[in-house]
Amino acid sequence: MSDFLSAYSIQNWLESCPQGYLEGTEYGHAPGESEPASILENPLLREDAVRGTVQLVVGERCALAASSGLINSAPDEASKRFLATQTLDEARHVEIFTQRLFDLGVKKSELEDVIKTYASPHLVAFANVLLEKVDKKDFVAGVVGQNIVLEGLAFSVFEMQYAVNQSINPKFAHTLAGTIADERRHVGFGENRIGSLLKDEPSKKPAIEKMQKDMSFHILATFADAFRRGQQAFEEGRRVARPGAVEWQGKNITALAPAEIEQLLANTVLKEFKVRLDRLGLEYQTPAAP
Repeated sequence: MSDFLSAYSIQNWLESCPQGYLEGTEYGHAPGESEPASILENPLLREDAVRGTVQLVVGERCALAASSGLINSAPDEASKRFLATQTLDEARHVEIFTQRLFDLGVKKSELEDVIKTYASPHLVAFANVLLEKVDKKDFVAGVVGQNIVLEGLAFSVFEMQYAVNQSINPKFAHTLAGTIADERRHVGFGENRIGSLLKDEPSKKPAIEKMQKDMSFHILATFADAFRRGQQAFEEGRRVARPGAVEWQGKNITALAPAEIEQLLANTVLKEFKVRLDRLGLEYQTPAAP
C-alpha cells in the first residue's frame, strides 16, 4: 500500500503533471501554436475536425462526471485523493478540447448546440452505461468502466491521432501528448487498485463483464459511424496534407483505406481490454457487431 500511496499521491501528481509535462503550455500546447490554415480554410476538413473534437468533449465530460462521482464511494483515502487528481485531469481535458472547438471557429454561444448536433448517439449511450454504475456508487464497476474501458479507449484513440497529427497539426499533437500521459496514469491506477478489491468481491465479476460487453459494443458502433461519415473528409485530408508514412501499431496508416483503419483501431482497443481485464481476473466478453 505504501507504493500505491506514493505513486498516486497528490504530490506525485503535482511533480509529474502541472510541474512536469504541462509546464509552459497553454490549453495543452505551446503558446502561440494554432490550427493549420489547411483545416480552417477548408469547410469539409473544418467540419470534420469539429465533429471529431465533439466526440472528445463528450468522452471527457463523461470521464469528468465518473471520476468526480467515484470519490465519495472510494473505500480508502488514497483512492479518494487519486480520484481528486483525476477529476482535475478530466476537467482539463474537457477544457482543452472545448478550446479546440473555439479555435476551429465554434462560437461560445453555439457550443452546446454544436455538441448536441455532432455527438455520436452510441458514445452518449456508452457514457450512460458507465454513469449508471457511478450513480449506484458501485466503486469497483465504476473504476473498471472508467479507468480500464473508457481510459483504455481514450489512450488508443489519442495515440493514433497523435501519430497522424505530429507533422500536419503540431498544435493538436502537442495537446494530445499531455492527455496521453494523463490516461497512462489513470489506467495504471485502475489496474493496481481494482485487482485486490475484486478478489474480495468476486460476485461482482458477471455484472462488470456484462458492462464491458455493452460498452465495447457502443465503442465499435461509434467507430463505425465516425469512419462512415468521415470518408470524404479522409480523402480530402490526404489530398491537402499529403502526409508521409505514419506508423502506428506496426502499420503505415496513411496507406490504409478508412475501413482498414477502423478495423485496426477497433482491434487495438479490444486487444488492450483483453490484456487489462485478464490482469484483473475478469473474462473479456466479445461484443455484438454493430
